[in-house]
Amino acid sequence: MYLCKETDSMLNEVLNVIHGPAACFKIQYWGVNPCLFDNQPHKHSFFEVCYIMDGEGEYTEKDVVYPLKAGTHFCSRPGINHQIRTKEGLFIVYVAFELDESQSDDTMREAFSDLAEHAEVCIHEADHHPTAHLWKSLLIQEGKGSLPPAAIPSLAYALLVSFLTLFGKDMTKPYFHRKNTHILLQRAKLYIRDNLSQPLHLGHVAGYLNVSERHLSRLFSEGIHETFTDFIRSERIRQAAHLLLTSELSIKEIAEVTGFSSVHYFSRTFMEEKNLPPGKFRQQEKNLL
Repeated sequence: MYLCKETDSMLNEVLNVIHGPAACFKIQYWGVNPCLFDNQPHKHSFFEVCYIMDGEGEYTEKDVVYPLKAGTHFCSRPGINHQIRTKEGLFIVYVAFELDESQSDDTMREAFSDLAEHAEVCIHEADHHPTAHLWKSLLIQEGKGSLPPAAIPSLAYALLVSFLTLFGKDMTKPYFHRKNTHILLQRAKLYIRDNLSQPLHLGHVAGYLNVSERHLSRLFSEGIHETFTDFIRSERIRQAAHLLLTSELSIKEIAEVTGFSSVHYFSRTFMEEKNLPPGKFRQQEKNLL
């Protein structure tokens, strides 16, 4: 059994603004109502997302009637007239919110803008969707209490972001694609930095990441506006410069551990980047310390 009044008070007291890694949400109100009856047709300037825990009824939006029953989620979008009707009452939980665009990144702004235009209004039989589990985790259960206060804001943030996949469906694919692209690029850069002493061919790194050579090459050119080869070269020079100043390794040893095929090639490449040969760079920079 859920403690509805206690949960309602707790959510409205502690979750007025929710900050996360990619977005900030302004909360208008939370609701935990074990017996909601009809309301009048109305609209909001913000999102209101509802989850039916028990009961039956109907939700009307733009003259379209959607049946409501346990397990149903529905999304009332900004500026859209809607109404709930029920004969026996509904056990309903809901949250009204808007995205703080000034404190959210571009992908989140785009995703919630798309949600406002193209959301699938009503999702049935969604008790096993992650959104439902997140809702239930926020509710205080009799005899079991609630989560630690420190865990509640991050859980609420996860709930709000989960609406993108629940109601957005295919429209969120570009958003997640951009995130996955960023992660792939980061993994490629980390692999290169950790393995500078080895030959780093495009095919080897692409195979490690399980992507095509063409895709990996595009990740670098589009993500950091630098070719795969140029990035490796700059990382080798960066690490070599670091070792020249912080270690007692010989120039030959530094050339080897940073992946240069010969001391001559290392010296020539270093000179092109730093306008000084490695030995003079080490001497000059150490004199300045």
